[in-house]
Amino acid sequence: MKVTFSEFKMEDYLNSEEMRKEYLNQVLADGDTEELKRALFYIAKSRGIESVAKKANLNRESFYKMFKPNSKPRFDSIFKVLNALDIRLVQA
Repeated sequence: MKVTFSEFKMEDYLNSEEMRKEYLNQVLADGDTEELKRALFYIAKSRGIESVAKKANLNRESFYKMFKPNSKPRFDSIFKVLNALDIRLVQA
């Protein structure tokens, strides 16, 4: 019997607002900026990159570039993505 595995895609598991919120809260608790960038990218992928980039007023190429490993996106770009994802950061 041959067993095959499919590639793990985080965005496949971020299929509800509750899951996205919990995932983002866990990432924020860790305080790792690279992990935060990855999390925002996965959340955007779970919602559709094209629509999130358009809502953030970013072209697709710029959107992908800002989420590359070791990139240093400007805060205002990250803020645009947060707004496009309807994410509000509040102190608990």
